[in-house]
Amino acid sequence: MKRTILFAVLAMASLVAYAQKPSPSLLNPTNHSLVLIDYEGQMAFPVQSIPVDQLRNNAAIVAHASKIFNIPTVVTTVAENSFSGPVFPEILEVYPKETSNFIDRTTMNTWEDVNAHKAIVAKGKKTIVMGGLWTSVCIVGPVLSAISEGYTVYVITDASGDVSKEAHEMAVLRMVHAGAVPITSVQYLLELQRDWARSGTYKPVNDLIQKYGGAYGIGVQYARNMLKH
Repeated sequence: MKRTILFAVLAMASLVAYAQKPSPSLLNPTNHSLVLIDYEGQMAFPVQSIPVDQLRNNAAIVAHASKIFNIPTVVTTVAENSFSGPVFPEILEVYPKETSNFIDRTTMNTWEDVNAHKAIVAKGKKTIVMGGLWTSVCIVGPVLSAISEGYTVYVITDASGDVSKEAHEMAVLRMVHAGAVPITSVQYLLELQRDWARSGTYKPVNDLIQKYGGAYGIGVQYARNMLKH
C-alpha cells in the first residue's frame, strides 16, 4: 500500500514537472540572436504586401523587444548612403546609428558580407531570428544560407515586406520548406515575456504594446486608465 501511494506521488510530481517544462523550440531571452535587415526608406517605398505604417509598427515592436530583453542584435543596411537611405526612426530609437555599429553592405544576401557574417556568428547563438526588407531577396538569402550552415532560423513575417503580396508569401513558403520557422512581431514579444509575473519586464512590454500594438495597445491603455490594471 505504501509503495502504491509513493508511486502515485512520484508519478504526479513527474507530471507536474513535465507540465512546467516549456518546449525547447520556444524563444527566450537567452537562446537566440536577432538580425534586423535593411529597414530603410528606399526599401520600404515599393512595399505592397503590408501597409508601410503597419510594417513600421511591427518593426518597432521587434526592435524594442530586443532591447527590453537584451537580445544580441545585429542591424545591417544596404547601400545606405548611395541608395537605400537611413534606417526607420522606430529602430533608431533603440539602436542609434552612432553607437550601434550598423553594418552597411553591397551584397543583397547579408550572409555573403564578410563583416555582417562575422558579427552574426560572433553572437554565439545557434538560433537566429530575422526580419527585414525585402522578404524575397534580403531575407531569403541569409535565412537559407544560415540554415545550410546548421542554424535554426525564425522569420518575423509581419515585420518583413515585399513588392507584392505574392512575392512575400512565396518567399515565406520557400523559407518554411527549407526549415525556417515563421513568427509574428507580437508573438515574438509575448514569447519572450511568457509570464506576466516577470515584473522586471511587465511594464516595458505593456508600454511597448500601448505605443505600437494597434488595437491591442488601445486595450492596454483602456485597462490602465479605466480598470487601473
